[in-house]
This record gives sequence, C-alpha cells and structure tokens, in this order.
Amino acid sequence: MTQPPISDYGFLSDSRSGALVGVDGSIDWWCPHRFDGASVFGRLLDPDGGHFRLAPVDAGGPGYRVERAYRPDTLILRTVHHTPHGSVSVTDALAAEPGARAHELGVNSPAVLVRVVEGLSGRVRMALDFAPRPEYGLLTPYLHEQPDGAVVADAGPVVLVLRAGGMPLRASRDRVTHEFEVSSGQVVGIDVAFGQTYGEPPVQVDPLAALADTTRAWEAFRDTHTYSGRYPELVRHSATVLTGLTYARSGAVAAALTSSLPEQIGGDRNYDYRYSWLRDFSLTMRALWVAACPEETSRLFAWAARSIGQFGDEPVPVLFGLEGERDLSEHHCNHLRGYHDSRPVRVGNDAWKQRQLDVPGEVLSAVWRLRDYLGTTFESELREMVLGLTEQVAATWHLPDRGIWETRDEERHYLSSKVSCWLAMDRAVGLADRLGERADPRRWTGIRDEIRETVLREGWNDRIGAFTGSFGSAELDASVLALPVAHFLPATDPRMRSTIAMVERELGTEDGLVRRWTTDPAGFLLCSFWLVECLVMAGEPRRAEELFERVVGRANDVGLFSEQIDLTTGAQLGNMPQALSHIGLINAAWRLTEPNSF
Repeated sequence: MTQPPISDYGFLSDSRSGALVGVDGSIDWWCPHRFDGASVFGRLLDPDGGHFRLAPVDAGGPGYRVERAYRPDTLILRTVHHTPHGSVSVTDALAAEPGARAHELGVNSPAVLVRVVEGLSGRVRMALDFAPRPEYGLLTPYLHEQPDGAVVADAGPVVLVLRAGGMPLRASRDRVTHEFEVSSGQVVGIDVAFGQTYGEPPVQVDPLAALADTTRAWEAFRDTHTYSGRYPELVRHSATVLTGLTYARSGAVAAALTSSLPEQIGGDRNYDYRYSWLRDFSLTMRALWVAACPEETSRLFAWAARSIGQFGDEPVPVLFGLEGERDLSEHHCNHLRGYHDSRPVRVGNDAWKQRQLDVPGEVLSAVWRLRDYLGTTFESELREMVLGLTEQVAATWHLPDRGIWETRDEERHYLSSKVSCWLAMDRAVGLADRLGERADPRRWTGIRDEIRETVLREGWNDRIGAFTGSFGSAELDASVLALPVAHFLPATDPRMRSTIAMVERELGTEDGLVRRWTTDPAGFLLCSFWLVECLVMAGEPRRAEELFERVVGRANDVGLFSEQIDLTTGAQLGNMPQALSHIGLINAAWRLTEPNSF
C-alpha cells in the first residue's frame, strides 16, 4: 500500500480526540481516549497500523471522482463519491455529547465515530473494511459477532463496537469486511464506539441523531464568536481548527493532531506534537483574541498557570501534557515503519527537558494581554508565578539554550530567546503595580535594558547586514522576523528593514514560502505569516496582502495546513493539522486589518 499525501486528509474532532480521514474514505488515525493517547487506527504511520475504510466498491476506477467540504463552521466532513453507477455521500464526525452546546463541546464527549452514508443518485455498492489495531498497532483484537449485527473488538485496555445500521456484520480473524448497496434517498448510519476494558464501556448512539446533534453543537459554538476583520471565512475556519485541537476538559491546545509526520520524507526529524507548548502560548492567545474567543483564552491561561505550579531554579518546561503532565519522556515505536519509511516513530517529546529561555516571555506576554481581566491586584498563585518567572529570567537570560526550533545538538545564544527574555522583563515592569511589595521594577528595568543592548550589539552581523539566528553567527534564521511582532524593534528601523530584505531574499521563495534557515528543505508556514506581518508593519501592505494570498493558497482542499511545504513538490509536510500554521494565518489576517494592533 502506498500511503496517501498528507494533504489528502481531513480533520475530525470532538475536542477530546481527533481523527484523520483520507480522500479515499479511510480513517487512518484515531486516538479515541484523548489526542495524545494510543491509536486504534494508525495506518498513517504504518500500512498495518489499523484503519476503517468506507467507500464505493469501484472507487478509483474510470469515471470516479471525489469532492468534499466541511459543513460551515464545523469539523464535520462530507465527502461525495461520484461513480459511473451513481453518487453517494459519506458524512464523518466525532460525536458530541447529546445536548452539548457551545463551550460544553468536548467536555464529556462519548468517543464515538459516526459515518452516515446517503444515496444521492443511482445505485452505488459500498465497501466497509474495519481493521482496528490498538496500542499503535501492537494489538490485533478479538472480534465477536453480536446478535444485533454489531461486532465487538477487544484487546488489552480497548473495547470498540462497530454497528452498521442494523446490518448483520461478519468478522474474519482480524477484520470486518462488508458490502452493501445504497440507492438514491437511502440513508445508512454507521458508528464505532470506544470504551475501556476496565473503565467506561462504549456508548450506543443513533448515528443520524448524533450527527444532527453534533452539527448543532458546532454551530452553537461558532455563534458565540464574532470576527470583523479581513478574510473572515479563512479566519473563522482556522479558529474552528484551533477549537478542534483544544482539549476541552482542560483548555490546553495541542500543537497538532499527529505524531512523527516528517519534516522531510525519509528523514529523522519526526516528533510527537500532540502536547501543548508554552512557547505557542502568546501566539495562541493572540489568535483566540482576534477570533473573539475570550472564554477559551481564559481557560487556556488557567491551564498554563496550574500546569506550571510552584517552581524553583529549574527551567520551566516548554511543553506539558494536555492535563498538565510534565514528564513526557520519549520512546520509539520500532515496530512502525513510519510515514513513507520516515523513522523513528516517536511517542513523547524529550523537548520537555530542554532549557528554552523564551518560555517565560511568552507566558508573561499572555498575562499582559489578559491583565484587564485578571484584576488590578493579582491573586496569590498568579502573583507568585509572575514573580517566579521574572526572577528566573533575571538570573538566567545570559545562558545559552536550545532555541525555538528545539535543536538537539549544542546550546547557543539564540537571538529569539534573548528577545523573549527582554519581553519578559518588559512585561514584568508593566505589571509591577499588581505584584505586591516584592516587585522590583527598577532592577527589572535595568536588566531589560541590558538585554536589549546585548541583543543589538551581539545579534547584528555587519558583514551580512542582518540580525542572525544566534550571537556571533553569520547564519540567517527566520525567527528574527519575530522582533517587530514582539515590538523589540520597529519594522521600519533600518536594521530591521535590512534583515527582512535578507530573509526574504535568502530564505524566501518565489511562491512566498520562508525557510527557517538556508539548509531547511521546506518552507515553514508560520515564518511565511510572520513575513506578512513584518511587511505590513514596514509600510508595505500591498506586498503583504499578495504574499498572504499566495501562502493561504497552500492549504489543502478543505482548508487545512500542516507545518511545512516541500519546496520541490509543493507537498505538505510535518504534523497535521498544525496549530501554529493556523495561528499564523489568523494573526496575519488581523495585522492586515489593523496594522498597529497587538
């Protein structure tokens, strides 16, 4: 089996877990317990990793074509299969809890995958192929036929129940295959319910009623949000994707749905992104703020404060599990071949152990953004967190770290990390009157100014006429585009203008993509959106708009972005969908709307 392009996948979510469904009708990724749980369908990372395909028997043959789209403001995907014998639609969703509305979405999701088949014309013969492989493909479950026609699959900690509208299903040793015909006007509801062997049993639903109720839940959620800026359809859709990546029980936003989709086919930079990064915190808050999601911003902030907890001299971890877990130690799934043989396949992410000095700045920037909601005097836990982060930056800003790209070689004095340390001290000075008698704004101001002077002196390279990625380096790094966004330097400053021009010339492409560094094999979408913001702030809105429209044209047919774009083939690469890419789109669209915002 040849694995489909990453862009072939659509994203389903119940704000507890997510699934990827291909153009071919196969669900190749689902971790039903929660986003960062073990998969039951994992063909995304190995042809034998488990799947659930539902498509016409003659799919892929002469005269066959597919079109698909989300129901507006939802992550409910409708795929229409056109065959020589007729047309049929399959509408896929992860079911919401019955009666859940707006911000209740995802809090008590039942972990049920719903697939509703509707005949549109003619008569189409459908094929169902259900091959679950729990625990990332390590387990082949026992399959038990039930009197009502259902099949129960159980192995280890997992129980799955497959029902197909009352049709009697027959199980072979390791899968269920079934064919049935659908004529015009006929509707068949199919569902897979997840349960735990020693916990909550699978829930039985009416697939048609569940689909209707889930549609209402998503629509009610979007009705609570407004956006009045440019590119409203793109922004609303990206905000919906962020909602889909939000683990509703805690408010944490997963960086992506998947693990180990490669930055380069056949390469080893394949990481698990199913956790929540504090580095992304301020950017995410900006995006949610723009998309008018105040409740989400408050819940995300509360999750971060609780996850950080009390701390001493040790660095604050850059990422946490979705319920605040700190130890995310990484291991390799050596039994999995990886996407197009890109190994290793990783579960966990050892970046949690790294020193990354930019993290406090991102958190304090978010506190600053929410200051009017947090009160004129902060509560004790918030006050201690802000004071602790500030003092940690004061004591450690001069140290090297791993940088925002989380390198796994030596530590360096990364420019973007130092700028984030400056941002932390600047925000602490601004918040000092809310922090009680232990606040020391005079000392903090001195440290802030020292950091700024150091960055301007050590980060600028006269020979190439640009700020570079780390002190003393001649290597360009697109992370320097964050300097104007952080208001460290205006984009109109001659040094910044020169840097933007160098990045655009040396790291950019004709198609508007921006690589992180000169040897990066792919364009990094967030960096492309940063360039849009920089051009706006530099007084070039027309060029910024043209760049924005070229970049958003890289989304797949249902408006989803992964992390990167291959410069040769144009294929999407990296984990999918990628929160930072959609966050970058929202923030760039708002910058085009309000150049002096943030």
